[in-house]
Amino acid sequence: MNGLYEELMGAIYSVWHRRWIALAVAWAICLAGWLAVALIPNAYESQARIFIQLDDALAEQVGIGVADKKRDIERIRQTLTSAVNLEKVVRGTRLGNTIASPSQMEQAVLQLGNKVKVVSQEDNLFEISATADYRSFSDAENAKFSREIAQKMIDIFREENLSGDKGDMVETISFVNQQLRQREKELESAEQRRTAFEAQHPELAQGGVAVVQRLDASRTQLRDVEADLIAAQSALAAMDGQLSSIPRTIPGAGGGGAAAALARAQTDLASMRARGLTDNHPDVIAARNQIAALRGPAAQEAASGSGTPNPAYSSLQSIRAERQASVQALLARKAGLQSDIASLTASAIQDPELATEAQRINRDYDVLKDQYDKLLQDREELRLRGEVKTGREAVKFQVVDPPTSPRKPVAPNRPLLLLGVLIAGIGGGCVAAFALGKVRSVFATSAGLEKATGLPVLGAISQHMTDSARALRWRGIKLFCGAGAALCGLFVVLLAVEFIQRGTVT
Repeated sequence: MNGLYEELMGAIYSVWHRRWIALAVAWAICLAGWLAVALIPNAYESQARIFIQLDDALAEQVGIGVADKKRDIERIRQTLTSAVNLEKVVRGTRLGNTIASPSQMEQAVLQLGNKVKVVSQEDNLFEISATADYRSFSDAENAKFSREIAQKMIDIFREENLSGDKGDMVETISFVNQQLRQREKELESAEQRRTAFEAQHPELAQGGVAVVQRLDASRTQLRDVEADLIAAQSALAAMDGQLSSIPRTIPGAGGGGAAAALARAQTDLASMRARGLTDNHPDVIAARNQIAALRGPAAQEAASGSGTPNPAYSSLQSIRAERQASVQALLARKAGLQSDIASLTASAIQDPELATEAQRINRDYDVLKDQYDKLLQDREELRLRGEVKTGREAVKFQVVDPPTSPRKPVAPNRPLLLLGVLIAGIGGGCVAAFALGKVRSVFATSAGLEKATGLPVLGAISQHMTDSARALRWRGIKLFCGAGAALCGLFVVLLAVEFIQRGTVT
């Protein structure tokens, strides 16, 4: 610990012994550093914020969703700082007055690109910042010029947002119109070919439909009719089965008639057997004879239809008639379709090449017609979208915060730099004095001499100064303190000048 203390004291003494050298080095470093700081131009930054409304019910109705708008705005934001737009800014401001060659323009665009930033704070909120630190301009001119750059960027953003989409839409509609004219010519040519073919072969083309197409359509209809016929026949068979189990009339109305007497005799016979009477019992024999005698008249009565009509039977009979009529209609439809299929098949087999040619002509016409109709629909949708985007988005664009007029520079932090230069100068002077002491091999203490030589030091002679030498020494210390105070005073003056210059910026 004592050794470290001695080293520290020796270093302090070495610096103090060469204090004028340290002060001179400090003055040189500070003057050079402060001059370099003074040559750094102040950078003034202007900021602005713009807002674009994305939600629009009409735009979404015509197919312009929020996601589409976000992509368009993000594209504009990314291309806003492109070389083309920055060249517009250069030509539209005072920078363009000094541009005389393409190389100068390229250099000016590169410099401006590093000073302009477009940041997306939210999905539809953007911040534009522009910095101006040109050496040829004063602080007031740089502050004003930064605001001009920000305003010019807003104008370009508005132009790109409003007219850029309009130009793209006009080009798109022009391309669609060109394709429509081409498709229209092709469609007219296909229609003429089909008309000429139908005039030459009317038997193969009817109503614009080829034989093969009509044959396919008839076969499809026949399959549908056959399926309906099977379902109708099944329903009729079920109805016939239900009718067979229901009598037409309700016999024995009012308690009379052979059928009613037969039913009573059978009931009496069953009750006798239930009481335990055998078949040889006289009453059982009489009842059996009576039943045998009544069966003939009851059968005749049922055959003649006497009795009360059954309502359920009549209702089912009418339903059966309707289903039977449906079956007959389907059978007739099936026969007609089979006849058409046979006729069309005979026509196709008679001249298959003409049938194939008719099919190809109609297929080409249908394809061209579908493409033409689709292009017409797309053109109307594009036109409507273009009118909505160019007619409504002008209201949605809004400047939330106009470009600010900066009052203070954002860079450099000159007070901090001036203080750093002062600290570097003082430190550099101390280091220079200490290094010079090391080079000259001067020992500040006897312990240092003993350590360096390895020989014992018997004693040290103290310095004795006269009054005149002491007065001269104090005069030198005062001059040193004055020079050091002058260095600090110059630092304070530079700070004051900096703050005064900032206050004069309008």
